[in-house]
Amino acid sequence: MIKTSFMTALLVLGLAACSDKPAPDPAFKASKETPALSVDTFQGGKFDLADHRDKWVVVNFWATWCAPCLKEIPDFNAFSKTRKDVQFIGLAYEEIERADMEAFLKDHPIDYPFAIIDVYNPPQYFETPRGLPMTVLIAPGGKVSKTFLGPVTPSEIEEAMDLNSR
Repeated sequence: MIKTSFMTALLVLGLAACSDKPAPDPAFKASKETPALSVDTFQGGKFDLADHRDKWVVVNFWATWCAPCLKEIPDFNAFSKTRKDVQFIGLAYEEIERADMEAFLKDHPIDYPFAIIDVYNPPQYFETPRGLPMTVLIAPGGKVSKTFLGPVTPSEIEEAMDLNSR
């Protein structure tokens, strides 16, 4: 029995070593307070939250069928162009085919990176949205500054940034 358990443990460790995922950065322990996020964007790139620790990051959970989400998109487009110290990442929280998203984007262009998220396997270091939109503001350094449930405006985001900077 002990020999079987030992062999199982070795097998599990061996399989973990063969993973395609990079080893976690030992200097950064991800949690809900300091989340990690690495996604392939719809635009074809990679977004890794760790690459943006020198900026404010706005993580916006949204969906194409969500009316308040649609109102936020143009505001976020404009805000993301005016603030070089802020990085947006949209997380489309819905089941949608690429062709349907491309059709949606013709009427609702998004100028910042976004990814389609598996609703059955959402990002593990973020709270599962209880409603949409849900926006998480992350301060430089990686800590969650504020979570907004429901629509949010750029001025409300800036206000939260100012409060956190004091």
